[in-house]
Amino acid sequence: MSQIATKNKVVSLTYSIVDDQGEVMEQSDLPVDYLHGIDGRLFPTVEQALEGKSVGDSVEVTLSPEEAFGQPDPELMFTDELENAPPEFRVVGAKPTFENADGESIEMTVTKIKDGKISIDGNHPFAGKTITFHIKVLAIRDAMPDELAQREVASSLAPGVVH
Repeated sequence: MSQIATKNKVVSLTYSIVDDQGEVMEQSDLPVDYLHGIDGRLFPTVEQALEGKSVGDSVEVTLSPEEAFGQPDPELMFTDELENAPPEFRVVGAKPTFENADGESIEMTVTKIKDGKISIDGNHPFAGKTITFHIKVLAIRDAMPDELAQREVASSLAPGVVH
């Protein structure tokens, strides 16, 4: 009997995420494991689309910004004089990390350098974007008791291992 993706199953998959222009934004050709219905690692809409799927099935799920990474928060975007930025961060794509008074860290991305100004953004890079997941189910197995207790896949297992 083949395994299907239901609660308490470890599902191993590969995926790509594309934007609404069809450009690949992220891809994992290495298997990723998650505990279906328990660990909350997937967006609810994606997990619902995987419910009942079997090994070898492919799933395509499109999420609006509200279902995925939300809309960009203007309070997480800053522009300052370039001279105020350390030299190592004066490159578009650099990722400085900042800490607030409460000790919380946020990684930001340098998005623009122009006319002596530097702009940084703390929003997720996919914020404001409609994205589509292309998923391939590689393996499904029963979760082990310790995985259920810890609510996560055991890290000592090789990805996609079927027991």
